Amino acid sequence: MSNFPPPTSAPAGWYPDPQGFGPRYFDGRAWSPVVPRLVEPEVHPSLPMSVAVGALGVLMVSLVVGKLVLNALVGYEWPLISYIAISAVISYGPSVAWGLYVRGRWGSRRMTSLGWKFRWSDLGWGPLTWLAAVTSQMVLAVVVLIFEIPLSSNIDSAGDFDADRAYLIATLLAAVIAAPIVEEVVFRGLVLRGFLSRMGPISAIVLQGVLFGVAHVDPVRGVGNIGLAMVLSGVGVAFGVAAYLAHRLGPTVIAHAIFNAVVFTIVLTGVLDDVDRDFGRAAVSVAVEHQVVDQPHTTEPRGDQNSGAGLDPIDGAQRCRVDDIDVLERGAWFRLDQ
Repeated sequence: MSNFPPPTSAPAGWYPDPQGFGPRYFDGRAWSPVVPRLVEPEVHPSLPMSVAVGALGVLMVSLVVGKLVLNALVGYEWPLISYIAISAVISYGPSVAWGLYVRGRWGSRRMTSLGWKFRWSDLGWGPLTWLAAVTSQMVLAVVVLIFEIPLSSNIDSAGDFDADRAYLIATLLAAVIAAPIVEEVVFRGLVLRGFLSRMGPISAIVLQGVLFGVAHVDPVRGVGNIGLAMVLSGVGVAFGVAAYLAHRLGPTVIAHAIFNAVVFTIVLTGVLDDVDRDFGRAAVSVAVEHQVVDQPHTTEPRGDQNSGAGLDPIDGAQRCRVDDIDVLERGAWFRLDQ
């Protein structure tokens, strides 16, 4: 027997598991059974609270400054497309700059640190997120109706208008491309991730959603801002839940774009004017001409082409009387008739 070669099997001991489960004991002939380990849930990425505060501050200042600048320029009677471009730069430019600064300062120069990531599956999750946002919007609209909460609306003053092709294309690009990208990076990227560094997921999601609704408030609308902020807060919360669960902005950017594209189509065609809905005891006439169309707003002169153009940097694809330079915010507008 001494003429046989020695055994080639490794001696008993702990070795790296060939299946990738970490250290595993080998008794010289076989591996020990695999002991399942508890898998800790993946922690959602976060950013410093200062990032969220900075994003909100930059957005507020840019909206106020943009409004003042546009009101000062309205008397020059420039083409509408010029006002759209100016409004987009003033409204979104500072927020984009802040996002790029955060990416370099705290995000290792990676856009994924802001949640900017897409997967093919987002083509399916995006529409589902949009449906969730619409559902939240309608539920809160019913609450506004039942409790008779003031909700501003400018449907009655919005008339038909003739716009040139350049104006429509520019407005469409702002509403369906620019606004979803910038606003999702701000609220569901910078703000939500900043809040997650100091509070739990539920508090962070709800708070960013409420701030999303409040961002649409305009003093011109008075108490009507209460219902407006409530309805839009529901949309913000729905988007926040999707961004948190997905750990990325792909689904919410697509959902936001769908939301604005649908409303933009409704505004142009009026296909859903005076659609009756039955909510229990109340017959609710819901005019969805004006919903969340996030874009720098430009108006179409009514009648007199020399009256100038009024704009609202707080997004809104709504129109107003240019003579009075009415301020029209973006928002979910519902005509609620008992």
